[in-house]
Amino acid sequence: MAVDVMHVSASEGFAKMAFGGSETTQLTETVGSGGEESSSSSGGSSLSSSLLDLSLSADHGRLAVDQLNSTRKQLEQEIDHLVGEISRIGEDMSCTAEYEQVLQDSDEDMTKKQLRRGRKQFNSKPSEGIKYLVEKGLLNQTPEDVALFLFVNDQLDKGSVGEYLGEGKQFNITVLHQFVSLHKFHGLDLVAALRAFLGSFTLPGEAQKIDRMMESFAQRFCQCNPGLFETTDACYILSFSTIMLNTSLHNPNVKQKPTIETFISMNRNVNNGKDFPADMLQGLYASIRSSPFIYHHGVDDLTEVFFNPDHEGYLVKEGGKHKSWRKRWFVLTDNCLYYFKSPSDKEPRGIIPLENLDVRECPEVKKNHCFEICMSEKLRRGTIKACKTNADGKVVVGHHMNYRIQAENAREMEEWMKRIQASISRNPFLEMLQDKRQRASKTGPVGM
Repeated sequence: MAVDVMHVSASEGFAKMAFGGSETTQLTETVGSGGEESSSSSGGSSLSSSLLDLSLSADHGRLAVDQLNSTRKQLEQEIDHLVGEISRIGEDMSCTAEYEQVLQDSDEDMTKKQLRRGRKQFNSKPSEGIKYLVEKGLLNQTPEDVALFLFVNDQLDKGSVGEYLGEGKQFNITVLHQFVSLHKFHGLDLVAALRAFLGSFTLPGEAQKIDRMMESFAQRFCQCNPGLFETTDACYILSFSTIMLNTSLHNPNVKQKPTIETFISMNRNVNNGKDFPADMLQGLYASIRSSPFIYHHGVDDLTEVFFNPDHEGYLVKEGGKHKSWRKRWFVLTDNCLYYFKSPSDKEPRGIIPLENLDVRECPEVKKNHCFEICMSEKLRRGTIKACKTNADGKVVVGHHMNYRIQAENAREMEEWMKRIQASISRNPFLEMLQDKRQRASKTGPVGM
C-alpha cells in the first residue's frame, strides 16, 4: 500500500510538471477511485513513461520556439541593417551618377571647345586645323572622314576648304575625290550641278588646282549621268565654258555680252568631235543669264585681273581693222598693257592681259623699231584675250591674232620688250584647256 501511495505521489509530481495543478488533482482522484486497477505496477509504469515523454517534448518545443524567435529577431536586425546599407548604396549611386553626369557634361563642353578651336585653326591654316582635330581624337585621319567633315560643316570658311582640297599632296587629292563623290548630281542638268559644286567651296586661283577640281567634277557628273557626254573631257570643257559665260554675262566690265549663238559656236565639235544638242546649250545659256552663280568671296571672276601702273610712255600701234598706225599712250601694270588716246584720259581705249603671250621683234613690218605681242607657241592659232572701246564708246572683245607696236628708237623698243616679257604670266590652265579642246574636237588647235 505504501508503494502505491509513493507511485501516486510520483505520478502526481509528473502530472503537475506536465499539466499544472487542476489536471493533477483530477488525475489523483481518478487513480484513487480505480481500486484494484491502480494497484497494478505495470499500468503505473506505462503512465509514468508517457508523462515523462510528454514533458520532454514540451520542453523541446519551448526551446525550438525560443530559437525561432531569436533567429527571427536576428534576421530582422540583419534585414534592417541591409536596408540601411542599400539605402546608403543608393545614395552613393545617385551621387556617382550625378558625378558621372557632371564629368560627361564637362567632357562634352571640352569636346565642343576643342571642335571650335579646330574649326578656327582650319579657317586660318587648313592643314593645321585638320592635324589638331586628329590629335584630339575628334577626326579620323582618313580621306573619307576628312572629306565628310569638310562637306557637312557649314562653319568652315569656303576659301579654306578650297585651299585644302586644291593641295597637290596625294592625301589631299584623295580627299578631293571623296569630297566630290559626296555630291549627288543624279538627274541634274550641268548648271544645277555646277551651282551645287561651286557653292560648297571657293575655287582657288591656281590653274593646276582648278584643273584637278574641274576634272574631278566632270568625272563625278558623268558617273551620275551616264550617256549625257561622249567623254569626261567634253563635260570638263562645257563646264568651264559655262563658268566663263557666267562671268561674261554678269560682269559689268564686259559691255558686249555674248549671245546664244556665240556660246553655241565656241562649243562646236568638242563632244568627241560632235556638237552638243542645241536645246541643251540653250537651256544652259538661259539658266545662267537669268540667275548667275553665287560665289563665296574669293577668286570668282577670271577677268578681274587688270587695274594698277609700272611703265608708261607713247608708242605707235597698228589698227586692227584698217591697219592704220596711231600714236597711243601705253601703261604697263599688273600683268596688263593698257593704251589710251592721251595720258589725261580716265578710261583706256584697250586692255591687253599679258597671259600666255609672247613678245618678239617684227622684222617683216617695214617700220623701224617694231615688235609684236602674239599668242604663245602652244596657243598659236588662238586669238588674244583682250578688249577695246569701239567708236560708240562700248567695250567690246578684241579679235587680234597679234598686236604690232612701234617704238621711237631701238633702246626704247628693247626696254618695252624686256618689261612686257617680265610681265607676261604663264597660266598652264589655259594650255591644259586648249589641249582638252584639241583632243575633244579631233581637229587640231581651235580658237579660245
